[in-house]
Amino acid sequence: MKKIILILSIILVVVSCKNGDKKAQLDKLKGERDKLTEQINKLQSEIAQEKGDTINLNIPVVGIAEVKTQEFNHFIEVQGKIDGEANVAVAPKMAGIVTKVFVKEGDVVKAGQLLAQIDDAVVRQSMDELQTQLTFANNIYVKQKNLWDKKIGSEVQYLTAKNNKEALENKIRTVKEQMEMSRITAPINGSIEEVLVKVGQLAAPGVVPAFRLVNFSTVKVTADVAEAYSAKVKKGDKVYIRFPDFNDDIESNISFTSKYINPTNRTFTIESRLNPGKFEFRANMIAVVKINDYKNTNAIVLPFSVIQKDAKGEYVFVQDSDGKNMIARKRIVKSGQNYNGQAEIIDGLKAGDKIVMSGYQNLEEGQIIKQ
Repeated sequence: MKKIILILSIILVVVSCKNGDKKAQLDKLKGERDKLTEQINKLQSEIAQEKGDTINLNIPVVGIAEVKTQEFNHFIEVQGKIDGEANVAVAPKMAGIVTKVFVKEGDVVKAGQLLAQIDDAVVRQSMDELQTQLTFANNIYVKQKNLWDKKIGSEVQYLTAKNNKEALENKIRTVKEQMEMSRITAPINGSIEEVLVKVGQLAAPGVVPAFRLVNFSTVKVTADVAEAYSAKVKKGDKVYIRFPDFNDDIESNISFTSKYINPTNRTFTIESRLNPGKFEFRANMIAVVKINDYKNTNAIVLPFSVIQKDAKGEYVFVQDSDGKNMIARKRIVKSGQNYNGQAEIIDGLKAGDKIVMSGYQNLEEGQIIKQ
């Protein structure tokens, strides 16, 4: 068995070596072919020039464009949503049965306005009892104070009366706070978007909010951006926000970038504030956020489709001349960022170079071309 495995291993090594030799041989032949093609095209051109006959040559027609510098921008596109700067779920502060609801969806309310009332009958009864006790305790305190001022009676009696009165006053303040907790009020100015409670329903804090209150005087777009872009996306970066519902774009800036990476989806949150005057925004409306993470004001830009590749790397065809004819020359280039079908060329070209923009698919090095 060991002999069989050894033999198979040797066969695999031999085959892989042969395959490696074949690849190297293929690359060598391709290089020789390119050189031969260049020589053939050159000789054809020279022969045609000597005979004065260029019509019989199958000269390809190409499109030429002169290279000019321009601004190049790269964008990161993420999906976001609209939210009000103040979008509040108003919850009750105490448990109880809802006895009255004073607003409906669409109502505009002010901060502190009463929205709903929770049953506070028991609390009010306690308040009435405490008020009666306080009246009695206050009378005792006044009498003891008058006696003590005249040096009649003991100090203990005076202090006891005073303590009883103050203790009842503190209890009344506590009960008043409990009564206030039975009132569901608006924490901000805004409009009522949802009424989630009904008369007779049990309301409880921390279970289900009673109202949804939104203030859209200031609007923001929030979006989650992949962790990979955390070094590129910064506060103040320009963004273009597109709203599919409006079929329009708004230019803005990033007003906030979170320092927290969500461990579930490895993203961080960004925000951009908008002025709501142009559109009637709605909470959770979809927005496409384009973040300008790279900008070059003096770039050479080509359609990405014009850039071709061979064993030496990326290249384009440029227009050259042999003195009598236009010929195509390969120019090795290096591309940088690319966006929306456009590529930034960071090496190999300069302003004024003439690029073959169409008809380049079957061109060869040194081939005669015409426009």
